Amino acid sequence: MHCMASGAANSTMAAAAVTRRTNAGLLHVEGAATNGDGGGEGGESGRWTPAAKRPVVDDGGKGDVWVAVDEADVSGGAAAAGCEDGGRPPLFRTYKVKGSILHPYRFLILVRLIAIVAFFAWRIRHKNRDGAWLWTFSMAGDVWFGFSWVLNQLPKLNPIKRVPDLAALADQHGYSSGEDNKLPGIDVFVTTVDPVDEPILYTVNTILSILAADYPVDKYACYLSDDGGTLVHYEAMVEVAKFAALWVPFCRKHSVEPRAPENYFALKTQTYKGGAPGELMRDRRRVRREYEEFKVRIDSLSTTIRQRSDAYNSVKNVKDADENATWMADGAHWPGTWFEPADNHRKGHHDGIVQVLLNHPSYEARLGSPASVDNPLDFSSVDVRLPMLVYISREKRPWYNHQKKAGAMNVMLRVSARLSNAPFVINFDCDHYINNSQAFRAPMCFMLDGRGGGDGTAFVQFPQRFDDVDPTDRYANHNRVFFDGTMLSLNGVQGPSYLGTGTMFRRTALYGVEPPQYGAAASQIKAMDKANKFGSTTSSFVSSMLDSANQERSITPLGTVDESVAGDLAALTTCAYEYGSSWGRDVGWVYNIATEDVATGFRMHRQGWRSVYCSMEPAAFRGTAPINLTERLYQILRWSGGSLEMFFSHSNALLASRRLYPLQRLAYLNMSIYPIVTIFILAYNLFPVMWLISEQYYIQQPFGTYIIYLIGVIAMIHVIGMFEVWWSGITLLDWCRNEQFYMIGATGVYPTAVLYMLLKLVTGKGIYFRLTSKQTASSSSDKFADLYTVRWVPLLIPTIVVIAVNVGAVGLAMGKAATATGGLLSQQAWFAVLGMVFNVWILVLLYPFALGVIGQWGKRPTVLFVALAMVVAGVAVMYVAFLSPYDQAEWSAGVAAALGQAGPLTKQPSGS
Repeated sequence: MHCMASGAANSTMAAAAVTRRTNAGLLHVEGAATNGDGGGEGGESGRWTPAAKRPVVDDGGKGDVWVAVDEADVSGGAAAAGCEDGGRPPLFRTYKVKGSILHPYRFLILVRLIAIVAFFAWRIRHKNRDGAWLWTFSMAGDVWFGFSWVLNQLPKLNPIKRVPDLAALADQHGYSSGEDNKLPGIDVFVTTVDPVDEPILYTVNTILSILAADYPVDKYACYLSDDGGTLVHYEAMVEVAKFAALWVPFCRKHSVEPRAPENYFALKTQTYKGGAPGELMRDRRRVRREYEEFKVRIDSLSTTIRQRSDAYNSVKNVKDADENATWMADGAHWPGTWFEPADNHRKGHHDGIVQVLLNHPSYEARLGSPASVDNPLDFSSVDVRLPMLVYISREKRPWYNHQKKAGAMNVMLRVSARLSNAPFVINFDCDHYINNSQAFRAPMCFMLDGRGGGDGTAFVQFPQRFDDVDPTDRYANHNRVFFDGTMLSLNGVQGPSYLGTGTMFRRTALYGVEPPQYGAAASQIKAMDKANKFGSTTSSFVSSMLDSANQERSITPLGTVDESVAGDLAALTTCAYEYGSSWGRDVGWVYNIATEDVATGFRMHRQGWRSVYCSMEPAAFRGTAPINLTERLYQILRWSGGSLEMFFSHSNALLASRRLYPLQRLAYLNMSIYPIVTIFILAYNLFPVMWLISEQYYIQQPFGTYIIYLIGVIAMIHVIGMFEVWWSGITLLDWCRNEQFYMIGATGVYPTAVLYMLLKLVTGKGIYFRLTSKQTASSSSDKFADLYTVRWVPLLIPTIVVIAVNVGAVGLAMGKAATATGGLLSQQAWFAVLGMVFNVWILVLLYPFALGVIGQWGKRPTVLFVALAMVVAGVAVMYVAFLSPYDQAEWSAGVAAALGQAGPLTKQPSGS
């Protein structure tokens, strides 16, 4: 294992501004009084005025939808809530849906539940004995649909919104760096693997946004885990450390938002919030020029490293006949993976690396230099320290299962415990940057609240927001129904599930410690250590675990990384460290499940911990999403396959103890079994095939009553959906896209996930899910080029078949109606039309998929409509010409009789 501290680190460190922004109140948290109007940069004390004396902006109600649970609490007075914490105001506020919306919503859920039970009872009383197999299958499907709906709906009965109060947090815990600041420390984890599938420009922007966050600079550290062990990522971080010395002070001086340079410079207009408007344009031009040069260096890193390595390898005294090494800038061999793989230097087989690129800053503010010829930016009133920055690449050996992202996160958890050991941890994917500079403060409002619930909160989950999604959100990438509907509603139970990124954790909860009501954290850690749950721990590591139990603890940095510390870090990053321990099950992130995030959050909820869903405005974090159809389907495949793995594991919600709330149990059960519904959805979507061999095929008789029941229960679910659109604040387009992509997933992705799970249960071998590639169109003139790129994979075939079957069924229905005995007003014609409505509805739901598979033609949807119309017309004409009952009555009757049809082709459904 290789460990070193960069010698150039001290010259490039920077930190939060010495004084606050004058008008920081412009950056607000949704529904809360956030920054107020006092104590700005120009203030004498630089501290917040008491919350009780400031007006409270109460927009948490979102119009006429949400109402405060405790009106006295919302008023903002110090005596408002009878607070247990020394009379101080609470750090967050709670809102519920107004009764005029919530009560009808719950009533409709009850009515639909009764309707479903009545529907099942009616179907049992009117069993179709002629086509018993079809009736039995459809009955099983309807029971499963009803069961799934109950699992999905009941946890939404009590949606709750909790809104952080950043002003109260500043009053009670301080704002700027200094001795009077009581905010706890935070370790920030960022994970990446492949600089190709995860473009390195995303990663460097994420790191820069973290280094520039509005949080006391001596209170947090940033860790990057490079699971590929590439020199490209390491040297990119060296460049980041250099550029951050300019970027971070610029952000603090002018209070820019967002603090990822790529996204900031892409903004056309922005409200100025800093204290030096006269210098903004000059400073911005200079920083942008430096950033463009920085990007050139980042983009050319691979070429630069190759050229350097070729030069070193060409030297006769250096070159080995059997070795083409990859060389660092200082003339040393790179200990990770090489461009030309060699023993101990290839993907999945290399030493561990821990390198401190920026040392922890001093506790005293350090002002920058005034403007000069060499440095035209005036930072004389800005603190120019930088947070700690660490590069990590864990050891890998070919004979070990490295457990993908979960394994990398656990290594970062151990390494950070030795280097900074903050009591709180927040993790990001490499393409998610900080969009709201106060994002680190908001979750602290829940973690530190003194009303008795803060210390029982294991994690705070932010919704995921995405940039560069196509304007119509064709593949439901924004996923607002899930984030702002399902996850928000779980606030009223035990809290949202962990969603993999944008999540702040209590470190002790990650260690597997139970909530404080079940015992002191220190005593639990000691007991777990005696049981060897933490592996071959060193005394210093166990000591760090005990220290992290203090939630008010700051970061205690190491002076130097000496041999003792380097030895500890080497041990903590080895593959064999976790052997015989509880890492990956009861400690750290959970292993052997593709959706390790949901499983990890489930373990905490199962122990009795709570979580909180927190939404800020502007959004706390933003990232990228795959707008290519194939990549999006692969993403859904990993999620659905991981859900099934969770059900068939120790993370099954049915096996949890009583500490898991009943409705939370239902929510997790629904999350783990939802792909199974594909068995019935796919069958229903393929049932129109039977129209090719029969004129009549009744699932249920009397058919007319059956249709009325179906229309009723389906209509009610959509009315309930409109109420959810109302209280969640999503748009109708969000809701429609969610319905469409659910059907796309159910016809193609979920069947594949179920098949994979069956193979795993039979063979015992795990499922490999490929890494989702990020957007690559940034280098193209067409911003959404990936949207129109077709990448043919077998995953597309089932949905294409469903489309073909239903297009053909529409044509058959038109042909049946045209040739029906008695004309278009006959019962036979009407039944054909009803069947056609079902087929058309399926095609409407699969419309985004159809656009995706026609590639560039998808830019002109008219082409798709014309093609579908021509196919439908062709099928109808062919039916009239060749397959009408007048020409093939005997053949159709014989086939239908063999399949157990209800009766002769001319027979109509019987009455009740």
